[in-house]
Amino acid sequence: MEFLVHIEIVWPPDEPEERRAEIFERELAQGQRLAAEGRLRRLWRVPGRWANWSLYDVADATELHACLTSLPLHPWMDITVHPLAQHPNDPLTTREDPS
Repeated sequence: MEFLVHIEIVWPPDEPEERRAEIFERELAQGQRLAAEGRLRRLWRVPGRWANWSLYDVADATELHACLTSLPLHPWMDITVHPLAQHPNDPLTTREDPS
């Protein structure tokens, strides 16, 4: 099942820079693990903000929850999840083969 996820990072301004750097390093590693496993399929940055849109491909909402809570930045994330379903007029599936 695919989920479109919007994440906004709300980082406390009084946190030490060393802690932020360490958590962001772990965040990168965990995101790469989720991508290598095929769960995190795409990731887009929102310009000018600490925010992103991501596409997850997981079995269900429970697995998505496990993925999101595994991220080291999870305690500072404001997350909105949009479950996706196939559309009968999706150009990818209705496209005729030109050959």
